[in-house]
Amino acid sequence: MSASRLRLPRPRPSRLIWRGLLVLVAGWLVCLVAIAGWSRRSSSASADAIVVLGAAQYGGRPSPVLRSRLDHALGLYKAGRAPRVVLTGGRRPGDLISEAAAGRRYLVRRGIPNDRILLESTGRTSLASMQGAADVLRGQVDSLADRRPRVLLVSDPFHMLRLDVLARMQGLAPLSSPTRTSPISANTVVLEYMLRESVALPTDLALMVWLRLSGRRVDE
Repeated sequence: MSASRLRLPRPRPSRLIWRGLLVLVAGWLVCLVAIAGWSRRSSSASADAIVVLGAAQYGGRPSPVLRSRLDHALGLYKAGRAPRVVLTGGRRPGDLISEAAAGRRYLVRRGIPNDRILLESTGRTSLASMQGAADVLRGQVDSLADRRPRVLLVSDPFHMLRLDVLARMQGLAPLSSPTRTSPISANTVVLEYMLRESVALPTDLALMVWLRLSGRRVDE
Protein backbone atom coordinates (compact mmCIF):
# COMPACT_ATOMS: atom_id res chain seq x y z
CA MET A 1 0.00 0.00 0.00
CA SER A 2 1.46 3.37 -0.99
CA ALA A 3 2.13 6.15 1.52
CA SER A 4 -0.43 8.35 -0.20
CA ARG A 5 -3.19 5.87 0.66
CA LEU A 6 -2.23 5.97 4.38
CA ARG A 7 -2.74 9.69 4.70
CA LEU A 8 -5.83 10.68 6.65
CA PRO A 9 -8.16 13.15 4.98
CA ARG A 10 -7.76 16.70 6.21
CA PRO A 11 -10.78 18.31 7.83
CA ARG A 12 -12.50 20.74 5.55
CA PRO A 13 -12.31 24.43 6.60
CA SER A 14 -16.10 24.50 7.02
CA ARG A 15 -15.92 21.62 9.51
CA LEU A 16 -13.24 23.42 11.51
CA ILE A 17 -15.41 26.53 11.62
CA TRP A 18 -18.44 24.58 12.80
CA ARG A 19 -16.40 22.81 15.48
CA GLY A 20 -15.05 26.14 16.66
CA LEU A 21 -18.55 27.57 16.83
CA LEU A 22 -19.78 24.55 18.79
CA VAL A 23 -16.97 24.98 21.31
CA LEU A 24 -17.80 28.68 21.72
CA VAL A 25 -21.52 28.00 22.18
CA ALA A 26 -20.80 25.22 24.68
CA GLY A 27 -18.46 27.51 26.61
CA TRP A 28 -21.05 30.29 26.63
CA LEU A 29 -23.75 27.93 27.94
CA VAL A 30 -21.44 26.69 30.70
CA CYS A 31 -20.72 30.32 31.63
CA LEU A 32 -24.44 31.15 31.72
CA VAL A 33 -25.23 28.15 33.94
CA ALA A 34 -22.35 29.06 36.26
CA ILE A 35 -23.64 32.65 36.58
CA ALA A 36 -27.11 31.37 37.48
CA GLY A 37 -25.71 28.91 40.02
CA TRP A 38 -23.37 31.45 41.60
CA SER A 39 -26.22 33.95 41.99
CA ARG A 40 -27.78 31.67 44.63
CA ARG A 41 -24.70 31.68 46.85
CA SER A 42 -24.59 33.77 50.01
CA SER A 43 -21.83 33.43 52.58
CA SER A 44 -22.49 33.61 56.32
CA ALA A 45 -18.82 34.18 57.22
CA SER A 46 -17.20 37.37 58.51
CA ALA A 47 -14.65 39.41 56.58
CA ASP A 48 -12.18 42.27 56.75
CA ALA A 49 -14.43 44.54 54.73
CA ILE A 50 -17.71 44.81 52.85
CA VAL A 51 -17.21 45.90 49.23
CA VAL A 52 -20.26 47.49 47.63
CA LEU A 53 -20.39 47.81 43.83
CA GLY A 54 -21.64 51.17 42.65
CA ALA A 55 -24.77 51.94 40.66
CA ALA A 56 -26.50 55.09 39.47
CA GLN A 57 -27.15 58.05 41.76
CA TYR A 58 -29.07 61.24 41.06
CA GLY A 59 -27.72 64.44 42.61
CA GLY A 60 -26.40 62.53 45.61
CA ARG A 61 -29.54 60.42 45.98
CA PRO A 62 -28.91 56.69 45.39
CA SER A 63 -31.00 55.01 42.73
CA PRO A 64 -33.23 52.11 43.87
CA VAL A 65 -30.58 49.63 42.70
CA LEU A 66 -27.77 51.36 44.62
CA ARG A 67 -30.00 51.85 47.67
CA SER A 68 -30.75 48.12 47.84
CA ARG A 69 -27.01 47.37 47.83
CA LEU A 70 -26.32 49.99 50.48
CA ASP A 71 -29.16 48.71 52.70
CA HIS A 72 -27.76 45.20 52.40
CA ALA A 73 -24.27 46.42 53.33
CA LEU A 74 -25.76 48.34 56.26
CA GLY A 75 -27.36 45.15 57.56
CA LEU A 76 -24.09 43.25 57.24
CA TYR A 77 -22.18 45.97 59.09
CA LYS A 78 -24.70 46.20 61.92
CA ALA A 79 -24.62 42.40 62.24
CA GLY A 80 -20.87 42.63 62.88
CA ARG A 81 -19.91 40.80 59.70
CA ALA A 82 -17.08 43.25 58.89
CA PRO A 83 -15.52 46.32 60.59
CA ARG A 84 -15.47 48.55 57.50
CA VAL A 85 -17.26 49.23 54.22
CA VAL A 86 -15.62 50.01 50.87
CA LEU A 87 -17.88 51.91 48.49
CA THR A 88 -17.02 51.91 44.80
CA GLY A 89 -18.19 53.86 41.79
CA GLY A 90 -17.02 56.99 40.01
CA ARG A 91 -18.86 59.86 38.36
CA ARG A 92 -20.80 59.58 35.14
CA PRO A 93 -21.12 62.52 32.73
CA GLY A 94 -23.12 65.26 34.42
CA ASP A 95 -22.72 63.89 37.96
CA LEU A 96 -21.67 66.34 40.67
CA ILE A 97 -20.46 63.63 43.05
CA SER A 98 -19.39 60.03 42.64
CA GLU A 99 -21.52 56.97 43.30
CA ALA A 100 -19.18 56.11 46.17
CA ALA A 101 -19.62 59.56 47.77
CA ALA A 102 -23.40 59.33 47.44
CA GLY A 103 -23.26 55.95 49.13
CA ARG A 104 -21.18 57.31 52.01
CA ARG A 105 -23.68 60.10 52.63
CA TYR A 106 -26.49 57.53 52.70
CA LEU A 107 -24.74 55.16 55.12
CA VAL A 108 -23.46 57.87 57.48
CA ARG A 109 -27.01 59.15 57.87
CA ARG A 110 -28.02 55.63 58.89
CA GLY A 111 -25.44 55.18 61.58
CA ILE A 112 -22.17 53.91 60.09
CA PRO A 113 -19.29 56.11 61.34
CA ASN A 114 -17.54 58.05 58.60
CA ASP A 115 -14.16 56.61 59.58
CA ARG A 116 -15.48 53.08 58.95
CA ILE A 117 -16.17 53.89 55.29
CA LEU A 118 -13.51 53.80 52.56
CA LEU A 119 -14.09 55.18 49.07
CA GLU A 120 -13.00 54.02 45.64
CA SER A 121 -14.48 56.88 43.67
CA THR A 122 -12.90 56.63 40.23
CA GLY A 123 -13.90 53.22 38.82
CA ARG A 124 -16.46 53.27 36.03
CA THR A 125 -16.46 49.51 35.42
CA SER A 126 -16.59 46.42 37.63
CA LEU A 127 -12.99 45.62 36.75
CA ALA A 128 -11.72 49.11 37.62
CA SER A 129 -13.79 49.23 40.80
CA MET A 130 -12.45 45.91 42.03
CA GLN A 131 -8.89 46.94 41.26
CA GLY A 132 -9.46 50.22 43.12
CA ALA A 133 -11.08 48.50 46.10
CA ALA A 134 -8.07 46.22 46.47
CA ASP A 135 -5.73 49.23 46.32
CA VAL A 136 -7.77 51.13 48.90
CA LEU A 137 -7.82 48.25 51.36
CA ARG A 138 -4.09 47.62 51.13
CA GLY A 139 -3.19 51.32 51.06
CA GLN A 140 -5.40 52.57 53.89
CA VAL A 141 -5.64 49.59 56.26
CA ASP A 142 -2.20 48.72 57.67
CA SER A 143 -3.23 45.26 58.86
CA LEU A 144 -4.16 44.29 55.30
CA ALA A 145 -1.07 45.59 53.51
CA ASP A 146 0.77 42.26 53.52
CA ARG A 147 -2.01 39.71 53.31
CA ARG A 148 -5.00 38.72 51.22
CA PRO A 149 -7.98 40.79 52.42
CA ARG A 150 -11.20 38.86 52.96
CA VAL A 151 -14.14 40.76 51.52
CA LEU A 152 -17.91 40.40 51.40
CA LEU A 153 -19.00 41.37 47.90
CA VAL A 154 -22.34 43.17 47.68
CA SER A 155 -24.14 43.58 44.37
CA ASP A 156 -27.03 42.02 42.45
CA PRO A 157 -27.05 38.20 42.32
CA PHE A 158 -26.34 37.95 38.57
CA HIS A 159 -23.15 40.02 39.11
CA MET A 160 -21.54 37.80 41.74
CA LEU A 161 -19.57 35.30 39.66
CA ARG A 162 -17.80 38.00 37.65
CA LEU A 163 -17.01 39.94 40.84
CA ASP A 164 -15.67 36.80 42.48
CA VAL A 165 -13.32 36.14 39.55
CA LEU A 166 -12.14 39.77 39.36
CA ALA A 167 -11.61 39.95 43.13
CA ARG A 168 -9.45 36.83 43.13
CA MET A 169 -7.35 38.21 40.27
CA GLN A 170 -6.80 41.36 42.35
CA GLY A 171 -5.50 39.36 45.30
CA LEU A 172 -8.68 39.46 47.40
CA ALA A 173 -10.42 36.55 49.11
CA PRO A 174 -14.07 37.08 48.10
CA LEU A 175 -17.27 35.94 49.80
CA SER A 176 -20.61 36.39 48.03
CA SER A 177 -23.37 38.35 49.72
CA PRO A 178 -25.86 39.46 47.03
CA THR A 179 -28.81 41.68 47.76
CA ARG A 180 -32.20 40.07 47.11
CA THR A 181 -34.19 43.32 47.17
CA SER A 182 -32.89 45.07 44.07
CA PRO A 183 -35.48 46.11 41.47
CA ILE A 184 -33.37 44.26 38.90
CA SER A 185 -33.53 41.01 40.84
CA ALA A 186 -37.24 41.32 41.41
CA ASN A 187 -38.45 41.23 37.81
CA THR A 188 -38.01 39.34 34.56
CA VAL A 189 -35.34 41.70 33.21
CA VAL A 190 -32.82 39.75 35.30
CA LEU A 191 -32.51 37.25 32.40
CA GLU A 192 -31.32 40.07 30.16
CA TYR A 193 -28.67 41.03 32.71
CA MET A 194 -27.54 37.42 33.06
CA LEU A 195 -27.11 37.20 29.28
CA ARG A 196 -25.00 40.36 29.40
CA GLU A 197 -22.91 38.89 32.20
CA SER A 198 -22.27 35.75 30.16
CA VAL A 199 -20.46 37.98 27.66
CA ALA A 200 -18.92 40.42 30.16
CA LEU A 201 -17.33 37.67 32.28
CA PRO A 202 -15.08 36.14 29.58
CA THR A 203 -14.40 39.63 28.19
CA ASP A 204 -13.18 40.94 31.56
CA LEU A 205 -11.22 37.76 32.17
CA ALA A 206 -9.43 38.11 28.82
CA LEU A 207 -8.75 41.78 29.54
CA MET A 208 -7.30 40.95 32.97
CA VAL A 209 -4.99 38.33 31.44
CA TRP A 210 -3.82 40.82 28.83
CA LEU A 211 -3.19 43.49 31.49
CA ARG A 212 -1.19 41.02 33.56
CA LEU A 213 0.92 39.95 30.60
CA SER A 214 1.52 43.54 29.52
CA GLY A 215 2.24 44.76 33.06
CA ARG A 216 -0.44 47.44 32.81
CA ARG A 217 -3.44 48.50 34.89
CA VAL A 218 -6.99 49.02 33.73
CA ASP A 219 -6.75 52.80 34.22
CA GLU A 220 -3.58 53.24 32.15
